[in-house]
Amino acid sequence: MEKVTSLASEKGVVLFSKSSCCMCYAVKILFQELGVTPMVHEIDQDPEGWEMEKALKRLGCNGPVPAIFIGGKLVGSTNEVMSLHLSGGLLPMLKPYQTLC
Repeated sequence: MEKVTSLASEKGVVLFSKSSCCMCYAVKILFQELGVTPMVHEIDQDPEGWEMEKALKRLGCNGPVPAIFIGGKLVGSTNEVMSLHLSGGLLPMLKPYQTLC
């Protein structure tokens, strides 16, 4: 749990992912389109990936990935991020972390 919380606060936008996850890819592309470069942690390529997956579930993620943190706070998975985006709530959250204007 400590590793997940530490990694989640290393950068403004953090994405826990698996390299073969299509929904993770969709979130990465969305962030790219919005001018944000998240720190991506591929938990399937981390020796502690299984523990990280369990920790993400304990933090409240429905599925282990994608798990998106903005400003060190868990936003959720694809469903929550896409809902925020469609309702206009995601862009203001990402504004401080945008690299493109």
